[in-house]
Amino acid sequence: MYKKQIAAQLYTLRDYCKTAEDLDAALKRVKAIGYDAVQVSGIGPIAPDEVKRICDSHGLAICATHVPTNRLLNDLDALIAEHQAWGCQYIGIGSIPPEYRNDKAGYTAFGDIMNEIGDRLADAGLELIYHNHKFEFEKFEGKTGMDWLLNAKDSPSGAFSFELDTYWVQAGGADPVSWIMKVADMKVVHLKDMAIVNDQQVFAAIGEGNLNWPAIIEACRETGVEWYVVEQDVCPGDPFESLEISYRALQQLAYQTEEELKGDVRV
Repeated sequence: MYKKQIAAQLYTLRDYCKTAEDLDAALKRVKAIGYDAVQVSGIGPIAPDEVKRICDSHGLAICATHVPTNRLLNDLDALIAEHQAWGCQYIGIGSIPPEYRNDKAGYTAFGDIMNEIGDRLADAGLELIYHNHKFEFEKFEGKTGMDWLLNAKDSPSGAFSFELDTYWVQAGGADPVSWIMKVADMKVVHLKDMAIVNDQQVFAAIGEGNLNWPAIIEACRETGVEWYVVEQDVCPGDPFESLEISYRALQQLAYQTEEELKGDVRV
């Protein structure tokens, strides 16, 4: 994990990115923390060229996005043009639509849809990635929804990849490290911790919860993850402070693992 591979997911700052002026102020703070890239998601209706201008003005790359499924289905050419202009290779689906979540047939059908869209994106030099929550770990006919999606991804027509979310994998009763190894060729990962407060699972900054971060980072490195994206759906206070705590924790994790990789200069 290199410094330039660490990104901030703007969904964490969604209340601070509603206008172009808001976005400009927020990204100034993101850059000051130390981030060199962002994932565009949850921002207000800001023109794509303005988003690009603001990111460029702060020296922030756009590494990935989350887009509504209806745009992938009905506005794909415009999405392709936007991402090419942004220099952003990875287009993310934040969640499977509710109507596909109820059985094996639904997950399989949506996997087929993602393969069709992914094939078109691949022709444009882009890649479709799927972001999980915990409901995908419900079982249907002996396998989880995630397994059925993985089956579609690994089929001969497979044309999408995953963007595993470490918190939600854990919340689904699965092991983040095992799933990182299972999907094998993931390029974008969502990093967020899970803590227990008053006997409840809560979102936490990296290192403030109980996930096995050394093992998670090692698995990501072994499988070739390109972008380590920090996300925290709900923060206990200032979300910029939460992003900074996570960033510092990743710096420390990278330093610790560097001791095992002499000569490989990292954060």
